[in-house]
Amino acid sequence: MAECRVKIGVAVVRFGAVACLAAAWAASAPAHGETPEQVQQRAKLVLGVLPAEAPSPSNPITPAKIDLGRRLFYETRLSINQKLSCNSCHELTTYGVDNEVTSIGHGGQRGARNSPTVYNAAFEFAEFWDGRAADVEAQAKGPVLNPAEMGMPSADYVVRVLKTIPGYAPLFAVAFPGESDPITYENFAKAIGAFERRLTTPSRVDEFLGGRLDALTPAEVAGLEKFMEVGCPTCHMTATVGGQMFQKLGLVNPYETKDLGRYEVTKKDTDKYFFKVPSLRNVDKTGPYFHDGSVKSLDEAIRLMAWHQLGKKLEPADVQSIATFLRALTGTPDASYIAKPELLPAGPDTPKAAAPPS
Repeated sequence: MAECRVKIGVAVVRFGAVACLAAAWAASAPAHGETPEQVQQRAKLVLGVLPAEAPSPSNPITPAKIDLGRRLFYETRLSINQKLSCNSCHELTTYGVDNEVTSIGHGGQRGARNSPTVYNAAFEFAEFWDGRAADVEAQAKGPVLNPAEMGMPSADYVVRVLKTIPGYAPLFAVAFPGESDPITYENFAKAIGAFERRLTTPSRVDEFLGGRLDALTPAEVAGLEKFMEVGCPTCHMTATVGGQMFQKLGLVNPYETKDLGRYEVTKKDTDKYFFKVPSLRNVDKTGPYFHDGSVKSLDEAIRLMAWHQLGKKLEPADVQSIATFLRALTGTPDASYIAKPELLPAGPDTPKAAAPPS
């Protein structure tokens, strides 16, 4: 893979091909005081307009798949206590998060990491904070079987539950035509993935980058300029404004955390304290922040990231300016697309809810 090296603060950082342009640009950003058109042209190099969907060659999006995936996203019988669904931790009416420090599992226990938003997640290069899932389809398989989350005992058990709910058989058959036994755990994940691939939230920033200079206020344009001048696009690049690379937390100035990040997946010492850089889309609505949900305010998150990742102490006015731009990244979810469907009636053999662990 192509690679470049860029000096950020006191550190020399290696970047893959996807990040090289943004990193090189961020390290040599011009001084403050550009025209809106100049800001727009420069921002287009490292950000970009959000597409309407994130296609996948291995999982073509179809209306039937989306309809099934929407139902499965809200299906509480995919949890052992039959109270939790994907939507429980990724509430679609609150920008794909539950606004908790960490989410609550089926037995009342809390997870170890903050739940990231599902909006625009399909555009990211990997899923989960440690990147252990390659895409949203792989990610969908995890929480259902996680003993601290939805707590289902096995993939076979999930399939058995789905097969005992009569309404699912025709939906799976239409979504996966030609398959003799379409209700599988793989197809369950593909259906949810297809639904999530259109969970996109374009904002006024996209209109600005697309050519409408008055889509952002002067204060928001100034915030975008400051965002670039400080060097934030070093990690927060492309149309998702993040989600395209791993980065060490505490790159320039150490950050205290017991979580070893990607090391837990790879067991490589060089991956200690590396996490997936989060997308900043809808960031004003998706707090608390960081992998552990330890930071409550957006302003504080900006200040800490500038210091720990870039070695810069920002003045309060600069923090507020960047925050003003970031709030313009808030889009509006499509209410009709995320509308909660009615629960399909259970069958005579559908398992009942299990008691929580003692």
